[in-house]
Parts: sequence; structure tokens; C-alpha cells
Amino acid sequence: MNETPQPMMKAQNLVKAYSMGGRTLEVLRGVSLNLDSGEICALVGRSGSGKSTLLHLLGLLDQVDSGTLTLEGQNVHNLGAAESAQARARRIGFVFQQFHLLPELDALQNVLLPRRIATGLRWWAQAGDEKEKACSLLTRVGLGNRLRHRPNQLSGGEQQRVALARALVSNPAFILADEPTGNLDRESGKAILDLLLEAAQEQKAALLVATHAEKVAAACDRILHLRNGVITQEA
Repeated sequence: MNETPQPMMKAQNLVKAYSMGGRTLEVLRGVSLNLDSGEICALVGRSGSGKSTLLHLLGLLDQVDSGTLTLEGQNVHNLGAAESAQARARRIGFVFQQFHLLPELDALQNVLLPRRIATGLRWWAQAGDEKEKACSLLTRVGLGNRLRHRPNQLSGGEQQRVALARALVSNPAFILADEPTGNLDRESGKAILDLLLEAAQEQKAALLVATHAEKVAAACDRILHLRNGVITQEA
């Protein structure tokens, strides 16, 4: 008998709260969702509904208060800081709305950062191959002639392209994008979305996009609605 394939990412009853001014703010109140390899999913909800918090938990940028999270069958919700950083660098790509590029690094160095973390001491033995791949990605997103430009020398759309290349450089199994078109004009936003969808399909990665934009959500296979800290509807 064939076993049912496990989802690439599985979250069960994720809870997250923050203490603010002596009060406890419950942001997520028991979120459960599965994503399969190659699935493209939108996460929609009002500002303050917990979208960014959920993406940060799924991307191992923050720890859950309770609940379980597995990535490719491995429990990852209780990893330490160093293990989380390694898992992110090797298996997760994150595209932030605010780009989060390091200002002292040029475009190529920003893209290579996850690879330096993932490879550790092996970096110097394979740096040439890593740089070749990063250059290829930057060329693909239209920045082959801007490799040595720092973030303050790039437009918002160009910075987001660097962030996208950085998210894809490790061939991640799981890609998260937090309002990836939110700070861009319509033309730049469409270009970023097209590149993101194309890359996810080519790499058969699961993609979760938090968005307010109806056109972005409509381009996805499935839509999750997050209200009051819980997922209330799927379409």
C-alpha cells in the first residue's frame, strides 16, 4: 500500500502572543495549514490580522508559543537560534516587503549571504560556483550590470529584485513573500510577481504570499483568509 505523501510544510495550532505595556496581545490563536511542494498559496487579511507574524513563524524568524511546525517531515518549531539560521539558509527563501538588504554589501554580496551561512567552512572551497550562480540569478532578474551596486544606489524595484535573487539562491523548498509588491509601482510589482511565480514553479517549491492585492491573490492556486488570528476560510 502506498503511503499518503506528507505535505512539504505542516503547521498545527500555532499560537503567538506578545506582551505590550503590561498587556498580552494574542496575535495567532491556533493556526493550522498545510502546503505541498509546488503549491502557490496566497495569505490575505486586514492589516494587524497576523499575516507577517505567521510568515515569521513559518520562516523560523521567530519561535511559536505553542503548536507544531514541520518542514519536509522534520520538526522545526523548537530549533535553537543557530539551527534555525542553518535551516533558513538551506531550505527557506524569504522575500520581505522592506527588502532588508544589508546597506554595506553590494547586490552580489547580499545575494550570497545565505550561501555563506549555509556552507560554513566549506564556503572557500565552493565560493566560485556560488558566485557564478548568484551572478546568474541577478542577471535573470535584470541586474547583471548592477552586481557591485549597493542598495542606496538601486531603485525600490531593483532592491526587491536583489531580495528575490537572495531568496532563490539556495533552491529553497519553501518560499515566503511578505507583501512583495507592496512598495512598488504597478509595472515593477508585476515583474516581481511574475519572476516569483516562475521561479517557484521551476523549483517545485511551496510558495506562500501574504498580500493585500487582489491580482496577486488571484494568481495563486489557493487563498487562505486570516482573521482575528485564525484561518477562517480557504478557497
